[in-house]
Amino acid sequence: MLRKFFLIGMILLLALTMSTALAQDTTLRYFTFSADPDHLEDLDQIVAAFEEANPGITVEVEHAPFADYFTLLQADVVSGDAPDVFELNYENFVTYAANDTLLDISSYVSADAPYYPRALEAFQYEGAQMALPESFSTVLLFYNADLFDQAGLDYPTDEWTWDDAMTAAQAIRALGSDTWGIFSPVQFWEFYKKAAQNGECQFFNEDMTESTINSEACVQTLDTMMSFINEDVMPSTEELSGVGDSDLFLSGKLGMYVSGIWMFSAFADAPFNWDVQIEPMINQHAHHFFANGVAVSSTTENPEAAAAWAQFLTSSETAASVRLASNWELPALDEPSYFESYLSQTPPANRTAVFQALESPVVPPVIERQAEMQDGVNALITQVADGTLTSQDALDQAKDLIDSLIQ
Repeated sequence: MLRKFFLIGMILLLALTMSTALAQDTTLRYFTFSADPDHLEDLDQIVAAFEEANPGITVEVEHAPFADYFTLLQADVVSGDAPDVFELNYENFVTYAANDTLLDISSYVSADAPYYPRALEAFQYEGAQMALPESFSTVLLFYNADLFDQAGLDYPTDEWTWDDAMTAAQAIRALGSDTWGIFSPVQFWEFYKKAAQNGECQFFNEDMTESTINSEACVQTLDTMMSFINEDVMPSTEELSGVGDSDLFLSGKLGMYVSGIWMFSAFADAPFNWDVQIEPMINQHAHHFFANGVAVSSTTENPEAAAAWAQFLTSSETAASVRLASNWELPALDEPSYFESYLSQTPPANRTAVFQALESPVVPPVIERQAEMQDGVNALITQVADGTLTSQDALDQAKDLIDSLIQ
């Protein structure tokens, strides 16, 4: 009997020794696009902190620019050599989740990780947590306070509609022939957001067997977007004459500009007073939620370690601090204390609008053939902006395109 217990003990000790040896010799491959090229040293700081907290786990970083990233990632997946952990933007997330490329990490995620609930939900697929939200950006209404003062206008509020924006744009346009009231891009990414602001414009029927993008409400939404060009308060592509829309705002000749929070640094030294507000609405508020997530490969040999790295990278105070200090996007975390230094920076003074926009987030409509849908619909909407198609004609063609992609 003693010999039996001795043998069992030896087996358990051997198993524990092997487990410890494995834990001390775990290498994870992590593939990123958002760190390339400007934030690789910032990522190194986060990796070092993770490895210090998790001795025995080494993270090897691989990186590529966004233009090349998904081609390289797909090649690795197809060849059976996928990285253990990798980044996905939201637009590509569904394609990878639907193709069984991602590991369900629901059981590995700590219940007290301080993610924004809506951000966490964005990276769920069929009820499973298939990635973790890493960072987010929102789009706001930038405005030139000096031009508003010259026109005798009150500054935008969080209750503005696009009719209010039109009224202000017309008053600013009247300041001079070289001064424009507003610039709000006419393209796919603005359209799906304003469709959500309408509330009645849906891309698909309930079971996603047919597109409804050419409904009356959707046509009205696109007409609303075009109204600023038609009312001559927003320059057309031809009238811009090669000047970038952000350059137009920076020149002081544009009253309002719909753009992302990534422009804060670019406008920091603008020679006029400016601020931001959440976007106007049609029938309700809706704001872009551009997000990157971190996923674990379904083929990883180290799921627990891989999930631990994914969670550390997306939710730790270390990672959040490094991101905020280096202006490397914003962590998708509902932890106000992390953002105190960010909120204290000016301009803009109204940085709380960044987080107010998270109360009404909207993500792109997604299908497995996402890139084809985005590019095709965007090309048609661009023809409306160029005056070669009506809103109805463009969305009729968009419906036919989308229907062919979801069959």
